[in-house]
Amino acid sequence: MRVQLFATCLVDTFFPETGEAVVKLLRHYGVDVSYPKEQTCCGKPPNSAGYRKEARKAAEHFISVFDGTDPIVIPSGSCASMVKNHYPDLFKDAPKMFRKAEAVARRTFEFSQFLVHVLKAHESGFPNGCGKITYHASCQLTRELGVRTEPIDLLNSIKGAQFVPMKNADRCCGFGGVFMGKMPEISMALADDKVDSVLETKVDTVTGCDHGCLMNIIDATKRRGGGFEVKHLAVVLAEAL
Repeated sequence: MRVQLFATCLVDTFFPETGEAVVKLLRHYGVDVSYPKEQTCCGKPPNSAGYRKEARKAAEHFISVFDGTDPIVIPSGSCASMVKNHYPDLFKDAPKMFRKAEAVARRTFEFSQFLVHVLKAHESGFPNGCGKITYHASCQLTRELGVRTEPIDLLNSIKGAQFVPMKNADRCCGFGGVFMGKMPEISMALADDKVDSVLETKVDTVTGCDHGCLMNIIDATKRRGGGFEVKHLAVVLAEAL
């Protein structure tokens, strides 16, 4: 099986270890990973800010770069939702591009979706885990994509590790894309609430599937003096191989 990897802006710029972990995991399951070098932003930020013209340009580029029939794997619920849910809407008045957008949307998978539904990674499990782990359920992953149990199934399959459910796991962390920049005080307050929820679990690590959320939690954790590690789900799983 061959897939195309869309790394996302945050992984490419700030968290390359997550991209490396994704590749390691996919190759572990015998997947041939292609990384189109012409890839750029999926258009999520301008679309969220109401700049639909700019979002369409980014979407057109994405659709051109990720041409073909191979599955597209994205380690981000918000970016995957942009492609799957918002690309067709961007081109609803352009029939040719609409058909292309729908075709790309059908073969796009968020990373944990692909591991569970295609590779069945949770069935074989991960042999080398340790410590206590909790999970932050990001908004668009949970609500727009409907990905709720897949990350938890993967975490529960790590032998030697203990998954600890978090209170209000699906409550917003305050990142919210442009929301964080426009309303920083509210964003910081929500991030502090999320850190409180993590600390109540007394875990070693909090994980999630969106680096925007994780970056906001990292910032709040640093302001609070630490207490736990923050890692993308792909990194947690790759370390447990």
